[in-house]
Amino acid sequence: MTLAPEQEDRPEPGRSFPVAAAWAPAFAAVPRSLFLPDLIWAYDMATGTSRPLDRTADESTWRAAAAADIPIVTQWDDGEHRGTEPGTVPTSSASQPSLVAAMLDDLRVESGMRVLEQGTGTGWNAALLAHRIGDANVTTIEIDPQVSARARAALHAAGHRPHLVCGDGALGHPPGAPYDRITVTYGLREIPRPWIEQTRPGGMILAPFGTHYSNADALVRLTVARDGTATGPFLQPVEFMKMRSQRLRWPNAPADGGTVAEGTTTATLPGHGKFDPFPLAAGLRLRDVVHAVQPHEDGARTLWLYSLTVPAWAAATFRDGETAHLVRQYGGRRLWDDFERALAWWHEAGRPGTGRLGLTVTPDGWHAWLDDPAQPV
Repeated sequence: MTLAPEQEDRPEPGRSFPVAAAWAPAFAAVPRSLFLPDLIWAYDMATGTSRPLDRTADESTWRAAAAADIPIVTQWDDGEHRGTEPGTVPTSSASQPSLVAAMLDDLRVESGMRVLEQGTGTGWNAALLAHRIGDANVTTIEIDPQVSARARAALHAAGHRPHLVCGDGALGHPPGAPYDRITVTYGLREIPRPWIEQTRPGGMILAPFGTHYSNADALVRLTVARDGTATGPFLQPVEFMKMRSQRLRWPNAPADGGTVAEGTTTATLPGHGKFDPFPLAAGLRLRDVVHAVQPHEDGARTLWLYSLTVPAWAAATFRDGETAHLVRQYGGRRLWDDFERALAWWHEAGRPGTGRLGLTVTPDGWHAWLDDPAQPV
């Protein structure tokens, strides 16, 4: 997101990221440090690793991380983790402040609006909302009882008392409906139907959305219509922890006994980094497929594809300087054929990235579109 000069508030001393002018007072009054536990794990953007920081042992380093424009993990492994070293899977965090600021600006909140936040986490985002539009207009839901209790304590200590619900966010919160805005702080693979039903016509849902093809998401802003549909554009690539009930469950390998079909492809493997444009676009066509890229010591890369619906896999190994690459397929679906059709579509469409894609959700499910809701992917 790029702010117009008249909308941009330049970073104040101690803040390393710009904030839209309407949100600047909230960020000045509600520092992230108020919502972090003593033991945190600061995420290194360059290496993709997390390091533990204990406020009681080194407060200056802890405070520097709290003020930095980095994500901070506050829980591992759904609370089962013990010790100071990083756990296996991060399951709660304080998001990167620049992304928090961008998402709040993208939410297009106005005075008097009622907002439902999905995923309280540390409580910082709820506090920023409450400072802007008032405690009474903010409802926030957290599924984890320990995380919810810690957020409640932090919110009260900071002087804010939004309505905090501990429960399954997929159900929304009917007593507070209808909402003008719903904002989501975890990645989705489906948009829960109650959210649309609990948003007033003309209201918006802002959420990280993607498919199981990739772990990455893209921020989508949906506007709810009177007919119960919701549609809108993708705004920017992001990556969030996934909604607990929608996490990827890797398929089991198909049982032996079938025949592996071998062939070749002349396709070029597009970038599969988490913020590269192809994985999002491909996943919108291959929504029931998951991929993994295996690097080899000789520099080759194998793209593995697995079906989430039938026992099937495909693998293609790419080597620089070669024009034909070995492909193997197995099971009840020719996944590589499906992949090549998606790749051909992507090239024919001009290799679209996030800004040309959008999403429409109906009572029957969802479909993606290219450039216009009338042009399904």
